Amino acid sequence: MSVQNYHRFYALLKSLPGGTTDDTKETLVWSFTDGRTTSLKEMSQQEYDAMCASLEERTGWRALVKRKRSLCLNLMQKAGVDTTDWNRINDFCRNRRIAGKDFAQLGLKELGALQVKLRAIIGRGGVRGAQEKEVAMTSQQTGQGTAGPAPEGKAREMTYVAVPLQGLGEA
Repeated sequence: MSVQNYHRFYALLKSLPGGTTDDTKETLVWSFTDGRTTSLKEMSQQEYDAMCASLEERTGWRALVKRKRSLCLNLMQKAGVDTTDWNRINDFCRNRRIAGKDFAQLGLKELGALQVKLRAIIGRGGVRGAQEKEVAMTSQQTGQGTAGPAPEGKAREMTYVAVPLQGLGEA
């Protein structure tokens, strides 16, 4: 089976110093096919994967992705997401307002955007704080608040606040 999409290779080639020339591409392909070809189309999937993995190590791409993922997981934890469960992490990231895809599928730009969103969520009080504010806003808009109708079969609980009237007009 041959490779169909060369995006990964060309993105890595661009990040190499002076790596955008055809000579560099041909030299890399030649070395990873043991001199069999200089064409990307004639490479096997295993040769292509080995070449890209080598370029990722050489350019520091893997280390950068690892650092950004680690930072995002740390921010998720601070925001109130359970980072011990990959299903919860992926569920959180799949939300279209967060990232729209699984955590492992996020690229460098998407991880950067996720960091910004997570910091905003933390600034609003975390995932639970944002949900509580949303519920409060919804109840204010509907006019129910805490004095809304009681659930069926349960008595409504009322809260009283005592406000002292002494000293209100004094300076």
